[in-house]
Amino acid sequence: MTGDYVTWHKEVHLMEGSAFAGLMSAVLERNVPFRFAASGFSMTPFIGDGAVIKLVSLPARLRTGDVVAFLHPSSGKLTVHRIVQVSRAGYLIKGDNVSQPDGWVQRSSMLGLVVRVEQRDLRVQFGFGVERMLIAWLSRRDWLMPVVWSVWRVLKPVAGKWIVKINTRDEPDEYRRNPGFSALG
Repeated sequence: MTGDYVTWHKEVHLMEGSAFAGLMSAVLERNVPFRFAASGFSMTPFIGDGAVIKLVSLPARLRTGDVVAFLHPSSGKLTVHRIVQVSRAGYLIKGDNVSQPDGWVQRSSMLGLVVRVEQRDLRVQFGFGVERMLIAWLSRRDWLMPVVWSVWRVLKPVAGKWIVKINTRDEPDEYRRNPGFSALG
């Protein structure tokens, strides 16, 4: 999932992926949240194409299930995927909707932590709470998507409980005071 444009006073400016990653890194280094529109389907169903992602600086400790923005180990492309395993070797990262992991990624290649996802003016909450650990466990074994699609018929009637209308009152005070840099069109 990458961003390829930024806006400044309603002007759209195209950016190369590496320039976008550099901008993101510079903003997050100042402890300012960074928002951008995702592209791609590798994190479906939890982050869809066009979803707005809010990143913050990396916390002291990353955990299995956290969703992070990082530079892909083989391609160097900016990517947003889930940590599925943590070890001394680093972090094994994988998209929720792909069969192969991205590989082991060092913390130095990571840019930020996803703390909020909005899809079609709704805040997506499921997939980012304590259930993220189960999602990572299933994903690492390639069981996530078969399980998701098998139980979707059961969950669909109650899915609205995990998605709420966007309301800035539910954000921590520091994010309301400092909305961060937005890379949205």
